[in-house]
Amino acid sequence: MPGGRRAGRGKGGKAGKKKQKKRSGTACLVAAVVIAAVVGGGGYYGYGYLKDRFGATEDFAGEGTDETVDVEIPKNAGLGQMGRILKEAGVVASAQAFVDAANANPKGKSIQPGIYPLKKKMSGAAAVALMIDPSKLAVITVPEGMRNSEVYKAIDKKLGKPDGTTREIAQREYKNLGLPAWAASNPKVMDPLEGFLYPMRYDLKKDSTPESLLKQMVKNASDKYAELGVEAKAKELNLENPLQVITVASLVNAEGKNHDDFRKMAEVVYNRLKKTNDVTNQKLQFDSTYNYVKGQSEINFNLKEAQAFDHPYNTHYVKGLPPGPIDNPGLDALTATLNPDHGGWMFFVSVDGNKTTFTKTYDEHLKLVAEFQERQAQKKNGG
Repeated sequence: MPGGRRAGRGKGGKAGKKKQKKRSGTACLVAAVVIAAVVGGGGYYGYGYLKDRFGATEDFAGEGTDETVDVEIPKNAGLGQMGRILKEAGVVASAQAFVDAANANPKGKSIQPGIYPLKKKMSGAAAVALMIDPSKLAVITVPEGMRNSEVYKAIDKKLGKPDGTTREIAQREYKNLGLPAWAASNPKVMDPLEGFLYPMRYDLKKDSTPESLLKQMVKNASDKYAELGVEAKAKELNLENPLQVITVASLVNAEGKNHDDFRKMAEVVYNRLKKTNDVTNQKLQFDSTYNYVKGQSEINFNLKEAQAFDHPYNTHYVKGLPPGPIDNPGLDALTATLNPDHGGWMFFVSVDGNKTTFTKTYDEHLKLVAEFQERQAQKKNGG
């Protein structure tokens, strides 16, 4: 009967409460004993657990000590893992201090994998502030179109080597760095590695050396060139060998500003190389080649001097392509070189320094050159 069930449950409830109180007291006593054992007998580890769990987050103050450590953050590491790595390295007082600081910083979740030179005993906020700054990350980024001379300097700087260290190694060891067999096909090449230090980001490791970085860059270039099929494409483009494909791409990268420019620039190169070219007589007349020889990047230089400067890389003086690449072309320049714009372009000029204009006839070109010179004169005169 319903009433009887309620009454029965009431009597049982009263007894149950007494029993429950007894269990609760026992549980509290056990918990107290466990805590006492952990803190008293377990010592430091138990105390650390409770402090991390319930205490205030431990954090250092300031930018850290004078002692620097290199800390490597692996790929796909979350903030918690980063914090633990930093704590183990003695950089931050606790993983949580780093996590809290990263969450409080708008760019805190943009921290990239790689090696960071950090100070010992930094506050979580100071560590985060340094790690969100890309310039502080131990990486080398080779931009599209960068010359080897600049890559060598970047490697020396990042690895803390004396100036000229990487260049000397490159000159001495280039045959042992993994170049494809066709790379050194012209004995007049100034730097056999030019064009083979592939543009991309390279994460430094604690055991990185100039040799290891150069090998990785050469491997990436060789793999990309094989993937693009430059050996087979050379014949299709009426070029003598694959090295000339990379050379054209380097010129295209140096002179153009975007992919559309690159395709038209490649067309200019191929048209000027033709034996039927009686306008420039197979001379490319690219300023970038003269600048390469001179180790400069000048827009305004003495053209007459350039035309009289006898050097195999100076296309103002010699016919055809230079012996080798003049920089490290990126993927856009490479694909444009392999697939040029067939617009019949022969000339180009950037009148305003931003947009490149391409023309088919010399008369059209002369008008643009006159406009360019007028603009340059106005700048010189403060106009």
